[in-house]
Amino acid sequence: MDQRRFIPFVIFVLSLVMLWTNWVEYNRPAASAPSSAVTPPATATSTAITDDTVPTPTSTAVSQASTASPSRAARITVATDVIRAEISAEGGNIVRLALVKHTPAEGADDGFVIFDNNNGHIYEAESGLLGTNLPNHRTLFALPESDQVLAEGQDKLVLRLTAPETDGVIVTKVMTFKRGDYLIGIDYEIRNTRAEPLSAQAYFQFLRDDRPAEQSSLFGVQTFTGPAFYTEDGKFQKVSFNDIAEGKAKFPASADNGWVALVQHYFVGAWLPPKGVNRDYFTKKTSGGHYVAGAVLAPFMIEPGATGKASADLYVGPQDQDKLENIAPGLKLVVDYGVLTVIAAPLFWLLSLLHSLTGNWGWAIILVTVIIKAVFFPLSATSYKSMAKMRVLAPRLQRLKDLYGNDKARMQQEMMDLYRTEKINPLGGCLPIVVQIPVFLALYWVLLGSVEMRQAPWIGWIQDLSARDPYFILPIIMGASMLIQMKLNPNPPDPMQAKIMMAMPIVFTVMFLWFPSGLVLYWVVNNVLSIAQQWQITRMIEQGIKKPAKAANDSKV
Repeated sequence: MDQRRFIPFVIFVLSLVMLWTNWVEYNRPAASAPSSAVTPPATATSTAITDDTVPTPTSTAVSQASTASPSRAARITVATDVIRAEISAEGGNIVRLALVKHTPAEGADDGFVIFDNNNGHIYEAESGLLGTNLPNHRTLFALPESDQVLAEGQDKLVLRLTAPETDGVIVTKVMTFKRGDYLIGIDYEIRNTRAEPLSAQAYFQFLRDDRPAEQSSLFGVQTFTGPAFYTEDGKFQKVSFNDIAEGKAKFPASADNGWVALVQHYFVGAWLPPKGVNRDYFTKKTSGGHYVAGAVLAPFMIEPGATGKASADLYVGPQDQDKLENIAPGLKLVVDYGVLTVIAAPLFWLLSLLHSLTGNWGWAIILVTVIIKAVFFPLSATSYKSMAKMRVLAPRLQRLKDLYGNDKARMQQEMMDLYRTEKINPLGGCLPIVVQIPVFLALYWVLLGSVEMRQAPWIGWIQDLSARDPYFILPIIMGASMLIQMKLNPNPPDPMQAKIMMAMPIVFTVMFLWFPSGLVLYWVVNNVLSIAQQWQITRMIEQGIKKPAKAANDSKV
């Protein structure tokens, strides 16, 4: 396969990979008719419950769900310097949360909204207790009389919600918000004033529909939206909404470590129970057609007159890779680059290093391109030498076609003999393209999946390297650079192939109109460097051939 045929093949493969993954997500079946099927924790009993969003406990004591409507429950707002959350009296659930330092593409003006239960979309963080007369996430708690705002000079804000006292049990839900932190502490203080010991369990879960977090562009790839689990033994496991609905979800059943998360493009919500506390992980589809993923902690006893405590942290924020690993082991794995992680992860590390030096992700991409080009310089030089020699041999190849055009076997044999005599590998120009495909796709996923690139400006009109060029300037420059490269390559002897090759810059330009501008920037810089290298090598090869020819002519004179 020579380069003239290989380039269309590369375009076909790239297009097929991206269009196939996008087609699979686009045609993913929506939630089917409401189902009451439940996947309980591994140790759960078959005890009936009155609300199938409440987990099945490991004991026979069951909380009774409140009959209050979520839409009628009172709410208060809690605001810090990084989040703005709405807390419902029903269960103390977080029913809306916006990240004030992350601007949404459209819609809300108070930041990028993660949790929400408006406009037909539902995504909430819920928690509660399981046990006789203990409050769950449907119980109405008493709220403060006014909204809570983290004041200047204040490092943390503590919100205390009290459940109705029942049978001598007093429960307070304590929510702790810290300045500059996306981590929210959730604690249950359980005071037992009865004469008998009290058994209690805490659970922490997400309730969500299966609506994708963000829509992809025409040639984009839909990123994963759904639950994910991590334990030291089971490692990182994603679970699709379809698998939950069909009862095929696979994840760690129980452990004394790990976390459960709901992953979406650029952002994540994660429940982080304390290490060393046994917990059962679970997922299920509710009768309302929504999905639940969470963890039920092991039961614990509270002696008469004593106060017990159950806790978990809730992270709701960006997938900032430098910070996630410090929050919990394995949490940075929610930034999922798929099968290309082995290339994408070092690539992002290098980008981050260069960003720390330049302060701009666009310049970091340019420097990464230069470094990659330098690494592949010997390989590219071999390729360009091969193409330069092919360019010089073009008239002789055309003459072979004229002589043996009707005898394909003879023509191929003569061409192979010519390549062998001139020490030319006709496949030499293909290898650099093959090597660059994984790097290209890995960088695509880095730009697509790294929140650090989201709304990161470069210069002038490029204010978001993760989005397409708003004026299509970079794709047009990229197409022009490809056209120049085509001119430096040997002309195909076949007129049809020549037309196809001339159409390649147009095809690529149209494709790249919708690609992230950071990726197009990489391709433009790579093309410019390739043109310079190819032009210099071609000039040297042509001059090296002309000098012996001139010397031979002079000797004849």
